[in-house]
Amino acid sequence: MTIPQLHQLFLASNGVCTDTRKIKQNSIFFALKGDNFNGNIYAKKALELGVTFAIIDEIEYNISQKCILVDDVLKTLQDLASYHREYLDIPVIALTGSNGKTTTKELINAVLSSQFKTTATLGNLNNHIGVPLTLLSMTKDTEIGIVEMGANHIGEIRFLSTIAKPDYGYITNIGKAHLEGFGSIEGVLKGKTELYDYLKKQNKLVFLNIDDHKLLDASQGVNTYTFSKSDNSDAIIKVIDVNPNVIVSYQDTTIKTNLIGEYNFTNIAAAITIGSFFNITADQIKVAIESYIPNNNRSQIIKKQKHTIILDAYNANPTSMTAAISNFVQLKYKSKIMFLGDMFELGKESSLEHQKIVDEISKTKVSEIYLIGNIFFETKCNDPRVQRFRTFEELETNWNIKNNEDAILIKGSRGMKLERILDLL
Repeated sequence: MTIPQLHQLFLASNGVCTDTRKIKQNSIFFALKGDNFNGNIYAKKALELGVTFAIIDEIEYNISQKCILVDDVLKTLQDLASYHREYLDIPVIALTGSNGKTTTKELINAVLSSQFKTTATLGNLNNHIGVPLTLLSMTKDTEIGIVEMGANHIGEIRFLSTIAKPDYGYITNIGKAHLEGFGSIEGVLKGKTELYDYLKKQNKLVFLNIDDHKLLDASQGVNTYTFSKSDNSDAIIKVIDVNPNVIVSYQDTTIKTNLIGEYNFTNIAAAITIGSFFNITADQIKVAIESYIPNNNRSQIIKKQKHTIILDAYNANPTSMTAAISNFVQLKYKSKIMFLGDMFELGKESSLEHQKIVDEISKTKVSEIYLIGNIFFETKCNDPRVQRFRTFEELETNWNIKNNEDAILIKGSRGMKLERILDLL
């Protein structure tokens, strides 16, 4: 079966699914494979649950006329998504970067959806499977698509760009994330700016923070629409306050956000800039951004007992960890406590980067510091304020935090699941 023929079946269906636990009636099941599973095994069950067709790539599971045998299910999903993107012929904005992708995507969606029918990446479905699923969730009603792209190796953004075929692109920043895969900060820059390379070849447009000199240098020769805190850009956005919520000004309009930390300023500014480009008024932008409330453990402010908690435990790398600590120490609270968890995927730089964080926090005036995880446990520190635990369970067993009027920062990689600390407070 050709991709155009499969696309006709797709248009007549109720979308696609890849998990029999989340089957939608009259959808098309794609039997994807992973390191620990083989979706072909579940094709029969998917048909029993009401899918119209099951796309498989192993002949022994071709048990019905409703099974469509292909060479590679994943490639078929990707090819179908790319074909569907061309069929829709709508503007698509792609964004990537080391930190802040999902928050920025949600802010952009909040702003643009005030005037357009948008479809954006759900959660962080931003890889070689998530991007196709995002594109296939777009319909003829969609006026603008917003696609988040993640990567931890050179070549991934280039590949995802060929699937999504974006008209516009934005890179949040270049930081020390996924060093294990990229090899170095230079590798991160090369990998992320593959988005610029694609847009340059297609004569498309980049939204650019010209205060970021790495990205400014990397964007040479690309069409840009810019933002900055200064007066030499297309959109001028300035910080008014960050204690703790970020307040910005744009076109004489003050926008009071529900986001914390100056590190979120560029995420907010990007959404304002993209809204400006698509002719959304400052008042509409203000309402959209002020209505956005972060969730999923990203820069959340939580009040519990007498504590003001900054929960930023969705992910962590040296760049985002440093930014979170820097913001936290500047907040105007009498007493402060930090819970920091291991940062993953740093490869050979892991021990060094964790030690740098420990050296940094030793210079702060934070009252108590708790480090959780095997990597942090192996760092060197003689500061009496710092306590180290190999696991969350070890922290839990030795819990002795008092219910004082404290500000608390919780920051760590997703695998550490530090949001569990909330149950201990």
